[in-house]
Amino acid sequence: MAVDSFLSVRGLSKSFAGRPAIQNVTFSLERGRTLGLVGPSGAGKSTLARCLAFFETPTSGEIWLDGLQRVAMRADIQLIFQEPASSLNPRFTAAQIVTEPLLIHGTGTARTRLHRASELMETVGLPGNALQTPALEFSGGERQRLAIARALALEPKLLILDESFAGLDLSVQAQVTTLLVDLQERRGLTYILIAHDLALVWRMAGEIAVMDQGSIVEHAAVAGLLARPQRPLTKAMLDAARALSLPGAPA
Repeated sequence: MAVDSFLSVRGLSKSFAGRPAIQNVTFSLERGRTLGLVGPSGAGKSTLARCLAFFETPTSGEIWLDGLQRVAMRADIQLIFQEPASSLNPRFTAAQIVTEPLLIHGTGTARTRLHRASELMETVGLPGNALQTPALEFSGGERQRLAIARALALEPKLLILDESFAGLDLSVQAQVTTLLVDLQERRGLTYILIAHDLALVWRMAGEIAVMDQGSIVEHAAVAGLLARPQRPLTKAMLDAARALSLPGAPA
């Protein structure tokens, strides 16, 4: 694997109580691209995401980001969880939620942090004057935008979206997708998109990695994988997506 790839993951493994959750995961991702990570429940997708974002310490293996081996710093990789209502403190205002990462890292003053929060709110399509609004008063789609604003506060290079669209209706999902694509184009962000919605992966990702039983079993450009799936699991997932006639799914 080329270490000069933007993200290089080498032989990453994680076990819990001696039981492997991910095993020898190896892949690379170029800057500004989106990798769709798919697979059945329990395949290890979320464990991999948490290891990449250093919410979990890998049992073995290496993670290289932008030419540097990551050890403990989390700022460059941010993880956006499936349900913002459970990952955002409901007692916090929007200002407290967005500025908390800046406060933890000792970035700026109270005044500059508030100004930054207002800018980020507007960046994600929320009114900058809603800083004092409690998180509970935002809709589900607005809370997801708030989670994105929080993730952008430290100017990360890589965003990991772990089922971040689950529970959103199709119109809100389309709005958040458009927002993320726009942010990627303007800021050169790199995404790992974990999703069960294969139609969403077709729309956003340039390449797809399929996980099963803790390992990546197939990794290819979207067009190549759709035309020539190599594994029975991949073929079954594609067939199921087509049978459901999901909007945006390949014919």
